[in-house]
Amino acid sequence: MRLPVQVHRARLGAQEFRVVRPRGAVERAVLVDRDDVLEGWFDRGAARTIGGLWLLAARSPRSLVHVPIRGNRLPGAFVPAAAGNERLDLVLLHHSLQFAPSRWKELRARLGAGAPGTADLPEAEGAAAQVPDAALEERHHREFRDRFHQQVAAGTLFMTGSARAFRETADRFLDVAQHGPAHVRAHPASPHYCAEIHYLEGLIADGRGLHLEYCEDWAA
Repeated sequence: MRLPVQVHRARLGAQEFRVVRPRGAVERAVLVDRDDVLEGWFDRGAARTIGGLWLLAARSPRSLVHVPIRGNRLPGAFVPAAAGNERLDLVLLHHSLQFAPSRWKELRARLGAGAPGTADLPEAEGAAAQVPDAALEERHHREFRDRFHQQVAAGTLFMTGSARAFRETADRFLDVAQHGPAHVRAHPASPHYCAEIHYLEGLIADGRGLHLEYCEDWAA
């Protein structure tokens, strides 16, 4: 997978930060804070792009990967919840970077036009991560460290984790990208196709699960 990106650099005090964004808008993607769960809707291209960025975060421990989608329109099938409908951007970062989300608003304001680049990533679309049974069991041990920490700040969901955490969950987006369109065509009466990063998997240390749904209805 070759993913066009835009690379930005900005300073906060004595520190310089590298921020990577997809080159061009990821338009048919929305992430909504539903209070009890984080819900996302994506078309094929958006799900594939974000899955690629998830893989990029696994191999870029010195970068913040930013997906600016909170200004996107909602899908036609969106049903407002009784509470919690805030649209969010997404930032993926390695825990070793030790970046405080409270600093994001200031850093984001300092980002310029950036420079174009290309990320060469493994061709993993639609392939479920081959996680051995022993590794699945390991996730529920107290000593397990490859979990995500979540925080919402400045209209942005921060997913902070290890390379392993990103690598073993990128397939959720790639699965939606590959199998969602065919499912919708084959099941027009029940077109719901989704994947999840569930909080019970042992991959989220503090936070909520992510429900990721394929969507073709993006009428204004």
